[in-house]
Amino acid sequence: MRLILLGAPGAGKGTQAAFICQKYGIPQISTGDMLRAAVKAGTPLGQQAKAVMESGGLVSDDLIINLVKERIAQSDCAGGFLFDGFPRTIPQADAMKAAGVKLDYVLEIDVPFSDIIERMSGRRSHPASGRTYHVKFNPPKVEGKDDVTGEDLIQRKDDEEETVRKRLEVYSQQTRPLVDYYSAWAKADPAAAPKYRAIKGVGSVDEITQRALAALSS
Repeated sequence: MRLILLGAPGAGKGTQAAFICQKYGIPQISTGDMLRAAVKAGTPLGQQAKAVMESGGLVSDDLIINLVKERIAQSDCAGGFLFDGFPRTIPQADAMKAAGVKLDYVLEIDVPFSDIIERMSGRRSHPASGRTYHVKFNPPKVEGKDDVTGEDLIQRKDDEEETVRKRLEVYSQQTRPLVDYYSAWAKADPAAAPKYRAIKGVGSVDEITQRALAALSS
C-alpha cells in the first residue's frame, strides 16, 4: 500500500495516518521527519539539506524528491509507505511523477474550513502536563481551568483563529490544487495514476477510520 494522504491542517490526517499505517504495516513518512533523519544520519543529501536549513532557506523540490527516493528505497518501505504532508505543491507532484515513484492511492480527508476553524480555535491546553481540552467538544469542568490542577489553560498561538485562517489560505493556494491534479490524472490515465479517493472527515474518529479503510479497498 503506497499512498498520499491529503487534507487541510486540522483535518485529522495525523490521527488517521496512525491507524492506516498500523493496519497495513507501513511507515508514515513526513518530509519534516525525513529531513531530520537525513540530517542526523549525515548522508550527502542530509548535509546539503542542513546547509540550506541553517541559512534559513527553503529546501528545494529537487532535494526533497531525492530525499524521498532515498527514503523509500529503505527496507521498511518494501511493503509500502504513507506520505503525510508531501507532495505539498504541483511541482513536487510533477517531480515525483517524473521520478517514476509508483503510488496506489491518493486519499483526501475533506473537512469544511468552518469546521476546522471551530475545531482548532476551540482547543485549550495545560502546558505543564500537555492535557488538552476543547471549549465545545471536550470542555474542562471549570471554564479555562485544568481539571486536575485547577491551573489556567492556554490557547496555543497555532490555534488562534487568525493563524488557523492563514494556514488554511496557504493550503488553498498551494496544496488544494493537488486534489484536482490527482483526480484529473486518475481520469485521464487510470492505468498509471494512483486511485483518487475522497472521504468526509467529520464524525467520530472511528467513523472516519472506517471510511478511510473502505476507500482504500475500493
